Amino acid sequence: MATNLTGTVALVTGASSGIGAATARRLAERGASVALVARRRARLEDLAAEIEKAGGTALVVEADISDRTQAEAAVQQTVERFGRLDILVNNAGLMLLGPVVGADAEEWERMLAINVQGLLYTTRAALPHLLSAAEDGPRRVADIVNISSIAGRVAWNGYGVYNLTKFGVNGFTESLRQEITQRHVRVSVLEPGGVATELGSHNDHKPEVSEAIDAFNKRTEVLAPDDIADGVTYIVTRPRHASIAELWIMPTDQA
Repeated sequence: MATNLTGTVALVTGASSGIGAATARRLAERGASVALVARRRARLEDLAAEIEKAGGTALVVEADISDRTQAEAAVQQTVERFGRLDILVNNAGLMLLGPVVGADAEEWERMLAINVQGLLYTTRAALPHLLSAAEDGPRRVADIVNISSIAGRVAWNGYGVYNLTKFGVNGFTESLRQEITQRHVRVSVLEPGGVATELGSHNDHKPEVSEAIDAFNKRTEVLAPDDIADGVTYIVTRPRHASIAELWIMPTDQA
Protein backbone atom coordinates (compact mmCIF):
# COMPACT_ATOMS: atom_id res chain seq x y z
CA MET A 1 0.00 0.00 0.00
CA ALA A 2 1.36 3.41 -0.94
CA THR A 3 2.24 5.66 1.99
CA ASN A 4 1.81 9.02 0.30
CA LEU A 5 0.28 10.52 3.47
CA THR A 6 3.29 9.69 5.63
CA GLY A 7 4.12 12.58 7.92
CA THR A 8 0.61 14.05 7.82
CA VAL A 9 -2.07 14.22 10.52
CA ALA A 10 -5.80 13.72 9.89
CA LEU A 11 -8.75 14.41 12.18
CA VAL A 12 -11.94 12.45 11.45
CA THR A 13 -15.20 13.29 13.21
CA GLY A 14 -17.88 10.65 13.68
CA ALA A 15 -15.08 8.08 13.71
CA SER A 16 -16.74 5.52 15.97
CA SER A 17 -18.63 3.74 13.15
CA GLY A 18 -19.57 3.65 9.49
CA ILE A 19 -17.94 6.08 7.09
CA GLY A 20 -15.83 7.71 9.80
CA ALA A 21 -14.27 4.47 10.98
CA ALA A 22 -13.65 3.26 7.41
CA THR A 23 -12.06 6.59 6.47
CA ALA A 24 -9.79 6.58 9.51
CA ARG A 25 -8.58 3.08 8.64
CA ARG A 26 -7.91 4.03 5.04
CA LEU A 27 -5.99 7.21 5.90
CA ALA A 28 -3.91 5.31 8.46
CA GLU A 29 -3.11 2.68 5.83
CA ARG A 30 -1.75 5.48 3.65
CA GLY A 31 0.57 6.62 6.43
CA ALA A 32 -1.36 9.41 8.17
CA SER A 33 -1.56 9.69 11.93
CA VAL A 34 -5.27 9.84 12.71
CA ALA A 35 -7.25 11.55 15.48
CA LEU A 36 -10.49 9.64 16.04
CA VAL A 37 -13.22 11.98 17.29
CA ALA A 38 -16.68 10.85 18.45
CA ARG A 39 -18.78 10.42 21.57
CA ARG A 40 -18.51 6.62 21.95
CA ARG A 41 -15.12 6.14 23.57
CA ALA A 42 -15.18 2.34 23.74
CA ARG A 43 -15.66 2.08 19.98
CA LEU A 44 -12.91 4.62 19.38
CA GLU A 45 -10.51 2.65 21.56
CA ASP A 46 -11.28 -0.55 19.65
CA LEU A 47 -10.64 1.22 16.35
CA ALA A 48 -7.42 2.78 17.62
CA ALA A 49 -6.19 -0.64 18.73
CA GLU A 50 -7.02 -2.06 15.30
CA ILE A 51 -5.14 0.75 13.52
CA GLU A 52 -2.11 0.45 15.76
CA LYS A 53 -2.02 -3.33 15.41
CA ALA A 54 -1.79 -2.78 11.65
CA GLY A 55 1.19 -0.46 12.16
CA GLY A 56 -0.63 2.88 12.16
CA THR A 57 -0.92 5.66 14.71
CA ALA A 58 -4.21 6.79 16.25
CA LEU A 59 -5.39 9.16 18.97
CA VAL A 60 -8.72 8.69 20.75
CA VAL A 61 -10.61 11.93 21.39
CA GLU A 62 -13.99 11.55 23.06
CA ALA A 63 -16.00 14.65 22.15
CA ASP A 64 -19.43 15.89 21.13
CA ILE A 65 -18.60 18.31 18.32
CA SER A 66 -22.02 19.98 18.57
CA ASP A 67 -20.57 21.56 21.73
CA ARG A 68 -18.19 24.34 20.61
CA THR A 69 -15.87 23.92 23.59
CA GLN A 70 -15.54 20.17 22.98
CA ALA A 71 -14.96 20.66 19.25
CA GLU A 72 -12.20 23.17 19.93
CA ALA A 73 -10.66 20.87 22.55
CA ALA A 74 -10.65 17.95 20.09
CA VAL A 75 -8.61 19.97 17.61
CA GLN A 76 -6.29 21.19 20.35
CA GLN A 77 -5.67 17.66 21.64
CA THR A 78 -4.81 16.55 18.13
CA VAL A 79 -2.28 19.33 17.62
CA GLU A 80 -0.77 18.85 21.07
CA ARG A 81 -0.25 15.14 20.38
CA PHE A 82 1.00 15.31 16.80
CA GLY A 83 2.24 18.88 16.46
CA ARG A 84 0.19 19.67 13.35
CA LEU A 85 -3.02 19.08 11.41
CA ASP A 86 -3.09 18.49 7.63
CA ILE A 87 -6.46 16.89 6.88
CA LEU A 88 -9.91 17.49 8.40
CA VAL A 89 -12.73 15.08 7.52
CA ASN A 90 -16.07 16.43 8.76
CA ASN A 91 -18.06 13.22 8.79
CA ALA A 92 -20.17 13.32 11.97
CA GLY A 93 -23.83 13.38 11.05
CA LEU A 94 -27.36 12.42 12.02
CA MET A 95 -30.24 11.57 9.69
CA LEU A 96 -33.72 11.97 11.15
CA LEU A 97 -36.53 11.81 8.63
CA GLY A 98 -40.20 12.67 8.77
CA PRO A 99 -42.70 15.46 8.11
CA VAL A 100 -41.74 18.98 9.08
CA VAL A 101 -45.13 19.62 10.66
CA GLY A 102 -45.86 17.49 13.70
CA ALA A 103 -42.39 15.99 14.06
CA ASP A 104 -40.34 15.99 17.25
CA ALA A 105 -38.68 19.42 17.39
CA GLU A 106 -35.94 18.10 19.67
CA GLU A 107 -34.90 15.64 16.96
CA TRP A 108 -34.54 18.46 14.46
CA GLU A 109 -32.54 20.55 16.94
CA ARG A 110 -30.14 17.68 17.57
CA MET A 111 -29.66 17.05 13.85
CA LEU A 112 -29.02 20.73 13.14
CA ALA A 113 -26.54 20.87 16.03
CA ILE A 114 -24.49 17.92 14.74
CA ASN A 115 -24.78 18.33 10.96
CA VAL A 116 -24.32 22.10 10.80
CA GLN A 117 -23.04 23.60 14.04
CA GLY A 118 -20.61 20.76 14.72
CA LEU A 119 -19.10 21.04 11.26
CA LEU A 120 -18.74 24.81 11.68
CA TYR A 121 -17.18 24.57 15.16
CA THR A 122 -14.64 21.94 14.13
CA THR A 123 -13.73 23.74 10.92
CA ARG A 124 -13.21 27.09 12.66
CA ALA A 125 -10.98 25.48 15.28
CA ALA A 126 -8.97 23.54 12.70
CA LEU A 127 -8.45 26.30 10.11
CA PRO A 128 -5.42 28.05 11.67
CA HIS A 129 -3.58 24.72 11.91
CA LEU A 130 -4.54 23.71 8.37
CA LEU A 131 -3.32 27.04 7.02
CA SER A 132 -0.04 26.55 8.85
CA ALA A 133 0.33 23.02 7.45
CA ALA A 134 -0.29 24.32 3.94
CA GLU A 135 2.59 26.76 4.36
CA ASP A 136 5.25 24.48 5.80
CA GLY A 137 3.99 20.89 5.79
CA PRO A 138 5.47 17.94 3.91
CA ARG A 139 2.88 18.32 1.12
CA ARG A 140 2.53 22.15 1.26
CA VAL A 141 -1.21 21.68 0.98
CA ALA A 142 -3.97 20.89 3.48
CA ASP A 143 -7.42 19.42 2.98
CA ILE A 144 -10.93 19.81 4.33
CA VAL A 145 -13.40 17.14 3.19
CA ASN A 146 -17.03 17.61 4.22
CA ILE A 147 -19.17 14.49 3.97
CA SER A 148 -22.58 15.64 2.79
CA SER A 149 -25.24 13.69 0.89
CA ILE A 150 -27.08 13.69 -2.39
CA ALA A 151 -29.81 15.13 -0.15
CA GLY A 152 -27.78 18.32 -0.33
CA ARG A 153 -28.72 18.60 -4.03
CA VAL A 154 -32.09 16.87 -4.37
CA ALA A 155 -35.12 17.25 -2.09
CA TRP A 156 -37.50 14.41 -1.19
CA ASN A 157 -40.75 14.25 0.72
CA GLY A 158 -40.00 13.50 4.36
CA TYR A 159 -36.39 14.66 4.15
CA GLY A 160 -37.16 18.35 4.76
CA VAL A 161 -34.94 19.19 7.74
CA TYR A 162 -32.25 16.68 6.71
CA ASN A 163 -32.25 18.39 3.29
CA LEU A 164 -31.87 21.70 5.10
CA THR A 165 -28.75 20.54 6.90
CA LYS A 166 -27.12 19.03 3.81
CA PHE A 167 -27.95 21.96 1.53
CA GLY A 168 -26.32 24.06 4.26
CA VAL A 169 -23.20 21.89 4.29
CA ASN A 170 -22.87 22.21 0.52
CA GLY A 171 -23.32 25.97 0.56
CA PHE A 172 -20.86 26.41 3.40
CA THR A 173 -18.30 24.25 1.60
CA GLU A 174 -18.57 26.24 -1.63
CA SER A 175 -18.25 29.55 0.20
CA LEU A 176 -15.29 28.39 2.29
CA ARG A 177 -13.54 27.10 -0.82
CA GLN A 178 -13.68 30.55 -2.37
CA GLU A 179 -12.40 32.09 0.85
CA ILE A 180 -9.29 29.97 1.44
CA THR A 181 -8.35 27.95 -1.64
CA GLN A 182 -5.77 30.56 -2.67
CA ARG A 183 -4.02 29.84 0.61
CA HIS A 184 -3.46 26.20 -0.42
CA VAL A 185 -6.16 24.67 1.75
CA ARG A 186 -8.30 22.57 -0.58
CA VAL A 187 -11.97 22.34 0.35
CA SER A 188 -14.09 19.48 -1.00
CA VAL A 189 -17.57 18.09 -0.50
CA LEU A 190 -18.26 14.38 -0.97
CA GLU A 191 -21.89 13.46 -1.58
CA PRO A 192 -22.90 9.78 -1.26
CA GLY A 193 -26.14 8.68 -2.82
CA GLY A 194 -27.02 5.92 -0.36
CA VAL A 195 -24.78 4.11 2.14
CA ALA A 196 -25.47 1.20 4.49
CA THR A 197 -24.50 2.58 7.91
CA GLU A 198 -26.06 3.14 11.33
CA LEU A 199 -27.17 6.57 10.12
CA GLY A 200 -30.57 5.29 9.04
CA SER A 201 -31.20 3.24 12.18
CA HIS A 202 -32.53 6.30 14.01
CA ASN A 203 -35.61 6.05 11.79
CA ASP A 204 -36.40 2.39 12.49
CA HIS A 205 -39.26 3.34 14.82
CA LYS A 206 -40.98 5.28 12.02
CA PRO A 207 -42.80 2.72 9.81
CA GLU A 208 -43.50 5.12 6.92
CA VAL A 209 -39.81 6.08 6.76
CA SER A 210 -38.35 2.60 7.17
CA GLU A 211 -40.67 1.27 4.43
CA ALA A 212 -39.36 3.89 1.98
CA ILE A 213 -35.76 3.08 2.90
CA ASP A 214 -36.40 -0.67 2.53
CA ALA A 215 -37.88 -0.09 -0.94
CA PHE A 216 -34.81 1.92 -1.95
CA ASN A 217 -32.48 -0.81 -0.66
CA LYS A 218 -34.33 -3.51 -2.62
CA ARG A 219 -33.86 -1.80 -5.98
CA THR A 220 -30.37 -0.39 -5.36
CA GLU A 221 -26.91 -1.80 -4.77
CA VAL A 222 -26.29 0.31 -1.70
CA LEU A 223 -22.81 1.70 -1.10
CA ALA A 224 -20.58 0.51 1.74
CA PRO A 225 -18.61 2.79 4.11
CA ASP A 226 -15.39 1.62 2.44
CA ASP A 227 -16.63 3.08 -0.86
CA ILE A 228 -16.86 6.51 0.73
CA ALA A 229 -13.51 6.07 2.47
CA ASP A 230 -11.98 5.36 -0.93
CA GLY A 231 -13.50 8.62 -2.17
CA VAL A 232 -12.02 10.62 0.69
CA THR A 233 -8.61 9.06 0.09
CA TYR A 234 -8.87 9.84 -3.62
CA ILE A 235 -9.53 13.50 -2.80
CA VAL A 236 -6.70 14.02 -0.30
CA THR A 237 -4.02 12.11 -2.24
CA ARG A 238 -4.26 14.29 -5.37
CA PRO A 239 -1.11 16.21 -6.41
CA ARG A 240 -1.01 19.53 -4.57
CA HIS A 241 -2.06 21.51 -7.64
CA ALA A 242 -5.12 19.30 -8.24
CA SER A 243 -8.29 20.05 -6.28
CA ILE A 244 -11.59 18.17 -6.33
CA ALA A 245 -14.37 20.58 -5.42
CA GLU A 246 -17.23 18.08 -5.43
CA LEU A 247 -17.41 14.30 -5.68
CA TRP A 248 -20.62 12.31 -6.05
CA ILE A 249 -20.55 8.59 -5.28
CA MET A 250 -23.75 6.96 -6.47
CA PRO A 251 -25.07 3.43 -5.94
CA THR A 252 -26.06 1.20 -8.83
CA ASP A 253 -29.75 0.85 -9.64
CA GLN A 254 -30.62 -2.85 -9.90
CA ALA A 255 -33.99 -2.27 -11.59
